[in-house]
Amino acid sequence: MYRNMLDFWQETIKRDSDKTALRHRELSLTFSELDQWSRAIANELYDRFPESQNRPIAVFLPKSPAVYACDIGITYSSNFFSNLDIKTPIERISNILELMKPLAILTDDVHLEVINQIPRNDIPILNISEIPHDPLQRHQKELERRLGSQIDTDPFCIINTSGSTGTPKGVVLNHRSFFDFMQWSFDTFGLDGSEIVGALSPVVFDIYDFELCLMMIKGATIVLLDAELAAFPVKLLEEMQKKEVNFIFWVPTVMVNIANMGLLGRLELPRLKTVWFAGEVFPTKQFNIWKQHFPNTIFANLYGPIEITLDCVFYRVDKDFKDDEPLPIGVPCHNTDILILNTRDQLCQENEEGELCVRGTSLAMGYYNNPEKTAVAFVQNPLNHSYPELIYRTGDIVWRDEEGVIHFKGRKDSLIKHMGYRIELGEVEHVIVNKLKLVSNCCAVYDFGKKQIVLFYEKREDVVAKDIRANLVKVFPRYMVPDRYEEIEELPRNTNGKIDRLKLSNQINSK
Repeated sequence: MYRNMLDFWQETIKRDSDKTALRHRELSLTFSELDQWSRAIANELYDRFPESQNRPIAVFLPKSPAVYACDIGITYSSNFFSNLDIKTPIERISNILELMKPLAILTDDVHLEVINQIPRNDIPILNISEIPHDPLQRHQKELERRLGSQIDTDPFCIINTSGSTGTPKGVVLNHRSFFDFMQWSFDTFGLDGSEIVGALSPVVFDIYDFELCLMMIKGATIVLLDAELAAFPVKLLEEMQKKEVNFIFWVPTVMVNIANMGLLGRLELPRLKTVWFAGEVFPTKQFNIWKQHFPNTIFANLYGPIEITLDCVFYRVDKDFKDDEPLPIGVPCHNTDILILNTRDQLCQENEEGELCVRGTSLAMGYYNNPEKTAVAFVQNPLNHSYPELIYRTGDIVWRDEEGVIHFKGRKDSLIKHMGYRIELGEVEHVIVNKLKLVSNCCAVYDFGKKQIVLFYEKREDVVAKDIRANLVKVFPRYMVPDRYEEIEELPRNTNGKIDRLKLSNQINSK
């Protein structure tokens, strides 16, 4: 019985000790080298915090082999990791740290100065650049004894996501939920460790966690593709070609750009065997360009919010779709059940639209240090009155066709997926009105056609769009800053006196 991701990892180390685990630029690490580095970090954590267990530890590092070593080392220490985005503004990082109250922050020489500028209420910092790769593993017995007391429902990681009040929510995911998803991926797609993964996603994405688990469990090789390469698709494809990448799991944005630029006909990727995509809608016209160039490649559309470990619904695209025909999101993954509920909390019939709700072991444990928001999102199954059973209400509107295939319709509220990130538009509004006090009223909506966040705001003589944007880039990561600004005399209201978000959304999406 497996209780911890390290049970798989230690089997992989014995089996694939000399195999390449990570490649980044010209650097290459074997599984044994990565394991030794991870154990050294675990030893240091034990030295500093010998009594601490099942506590969050933050990692403030760019995408690099060091992040993998830290995350595995934190797991060795019987704690759980939370990767932070080094490009996120200081105030937002400070909010995350204030809510999470991590045991420590791991960083390196290069980023020590930045983290020291962030208010953190005396949270200790460990500089991994000063940790020797200790081959003696001096605390091995103590660490193994502590790991022996862990169970599969202990946390594996926290993923921070947007929150409506300006403070990100920390989604807690446990080992068991990752076991289930990974086993589904092995059974359904035959993933076996021969994968050479083109890892493009940021370390704060759940896709990163999937890639980490694929490496830990099956011994897949991870090729780290720098985020900057996304802006230079030719170089990105050349790096994939050079490193013989045969598996990718990407957000569609980059894939759309590659298709639009006509690059697939110019650069061959003969080893590309499996392509997964998730995080946002992949326009079928651009998807078809990929499929035409790779007729023997397996393509799969995956769907799932962060509150569901990785993804809960998938569609293997093995038939043709017209350019204007949306791709389905598919059917539930193994050991996951999808309930489509109408406004009366009844199961929808075929072709009837309703909210997608999820039950099963894939559900997150909740939001860290946030019982109020947890209670709102993770609720008792309204179809079950006999015993406690939680479901997660995604807020996504879907429908199921005659064959049982689920199709995505849109959002129920202001939660969107943009550039692969899940964003609570209410957070953008909250910061503009209540924190920065730039305008008295505003409403952020999403233009699904142009994939842009549009901000409507009530006119104010001393504030123009460039002022709002200039202030927002200081507190939000780039992907949360609105792309367009619409000044109006007064925001429309519905019968309850609330801002009519739906009217504004229809206004931009009908153009």
